[in-house]
Amino acid sequence: MTMGTRTRAAALEVRLLREGIIESRHIVQAVVCDERGRVLSVAGNAETATFVRSALKPFQALAVTSTGTLESYNLSDRDLAMITSSHRGTIEQVRQVFNILWRADVDPIALQCPIPEGKNSRLEYNCSGKHAGMLAVCQKCNWSLNNYLQRKHPVQQLVLSKVSELLRMPAEEFISVHDDCGAPTYLMQLGQMASLYARLASRSNLDIERIVRAMTHHPVMVAGVGEFDTELMRLCSTEVLSKAGSEGVQCISRLGEGMGLAIKVMDGAKRAKYAVAIHLLQQLGWISPSVAEVLSEKFMNLGKYKRLEVIGELSIL
Repeated sequence: MTMGTRTRAAALEVRLLREGIIESRHIVQAVVCDERGRVLSVAGNAETATFVRSALKPFQALAVTSTGTLESYNLSDRDLAMITSSHRGTIEQVRQVFNILWRADVDPIALQCPIPEGKNSRLEYNCSGKHAGMLAVCQKCNWSLNNYLQRKHPVQQLVLSKVSELLRMPAEEFISVHDDCGAPTYLMQLGQMASLYARLASRSNLDIERIVRAMTHHPVMVAGVGEFDTELMRLCSTEVLSKAGSEGVQCISRLGEGMGLAIKVMDGAKRAKYAVAIHLLQQLGWISPSVAEVLSEKFMNLGKYKRLEVIGELSIL
């Protein structure tokens, strides 16, 4: 990745206004990269490191598309979208996760993600689709099912190799930790996240193309009705791909143009990352004013007395 002192600029600020008076502030950093890893524009510091969290899911899904697992179990694009998802545990979504396991002849008891508070099944956990995909790969490759979350397990090593290849850096240089669901996730610079999403945008190979097609054609599987990723892709599915991560991470691909955007809210606030995403997508020309207006009404106007505003712009390098 092309980095240096030029990749630092003023960070963005999101303000919560109550009847026009500032009540709270969030500091946000954002980076745009191309598929070669070059930083094109930045707000804050492109070298800021954070955990990629659920924004890693499209790349974890490469274990499914690259091993013939889809074909072996006749899994559909809806199934693949579910594998990339951070879902809400609706009946439709839970049934789709069950379908993945059923087709791969894996008992749902093999899932090692948590049971959500107040729920009855691991199928309802927001990462269950990702876990089902990993188990399907293990079944296809005759790998053990009972320890699939361990860092040294073949399915996790396969995911790491795919990410390593896309970022053109040795696998041993990645810092791995466990996400809340128990699966490994990685510490990455914002520029690296943006570069990964630029690779998605370029649709550089069939495995990536299938993931992009699944997510953009079935956005309800990726998050859920009313969720930012779903609503953005519903409004402009041929233009952008969107995937949220916890603790203020948001990543977006400009499809067909080989550019990726990565956002990090430093205090982890979800509301701030959506406001910044809308603001920057407008600045970049990735969404139309009419789409921005629809999204702003839902994600920036927080009620009768509250709204969000974003101060600052990306600095073009």
